[in-house]
Amino acid sequence: MCSKLLLPVALIAVIAAAAPYPLAATSPARSTTPFFGHFSGNFQPASSSNVQPDATGGVVSNPAIAVTSINNDDGIGAGTDSYTQYNGDGTTADGWPAKTSWVSFDDMYNCPMSLFPHSLTKPPTRFNANQAIMTSSCAQWSVADDSSDEINDIYSSIQQVATATELDHRFILAVIIQESGGCVRVPTTNYGVRNPGLMQGAFLNYFSSPSRPYPSNTPPPLPVDHDGDGTCNDSGTVQNPCPAATITEMISEGSAGTTSGDGLAQCINESAASDVSAFYKAARIYNSGSIDPSGDLGKGIATHCYSSDIANRLTGWVEAPHGCDLDG
Repeated sequence: MCSKLLLPVALIAVIAAAAPYPLAATSPARSTTPFFGHFSGNFQPASSSNVQPDATGGVVSNPAIAVTSINNDDGIGAGTDSYTQYNGDGTTADGWPAKTSWVSFDDMYNCPMSLFPHSLTKPPTRFNANQAIMTSSCAQWSVADDSSDEINDIYSSIQQVATATELDHRFILAVIIQESGGCVRVPTTNYGVRNPGLMQGAFLNYFSSPSRPYPSNTPPPLPVDHDGDGTCNDSGTVQNPCPAATITEMISEGSAGTTSGDGLAQCINESAASDVSAFYKAARIYNSGSIDPSGDLGKGIATHCYSSDIANRLTGWVEAPHGCDLDG
């Protein structure tokens, strides 16, 4: 099992002093319910049998893909809110998007026009694209949706953790939206292993509307083997507001890992790739614990569309119909 980096208390504490991201005063009107979550939970094991322990622990080790400084304008702009199903091994040769096709971090927070009332001609400046998801994703658990302060804390925490782990901050954000819709009060699951927080994924099903039921031919959700501590919803105790330090802890556990499970940084290292496929492969490892022997990221266990979903989020997908048929 790869060793893990747990962010120091001092780093978690500075989140309170981090510059907040400016958000609109009110949430936009929704035109549709966006897709977030995934089919059958994450099956990531506590250790990876095909790799040696990661001596760097929770930090991206390959300088070709490590990100050592924060740049919020690091992409092509807002991209396109559409979905393309990607198949194969995650390489550009197999048709997956190059990193030069990714949207910028700030533009991942730039709301598409369809989320606004028709009376508006353009979205408010620097409006959070995923705020529309974050301010509605908690409703399925009958808990309060994220406040603007909590969304500010998610934004700042991503930047803090990205700096510590040398992960691309866009990748962290994409996984947060994929796993929990950014709901800071996502319930903690415990099927023998405690799985809390924004990046846990274990409790979520394939969800795009109440009319889409959980498929009968797939296994029930199983937990990520992270055994983390960060949560604002545990055993019936719901925290509102969710403390900034706890939000940072959730994102740290999913990105840098815990003593019981790998985070995104370890998964990137385990991918052994030096090109953009490292991110898509890492997403599959994070979701399922392994990559199918064929190398096809849409095969194996857990959520077959997972890597394709992440690739689309990184290129501008927010609320367009989910166009992946790998999970039925």
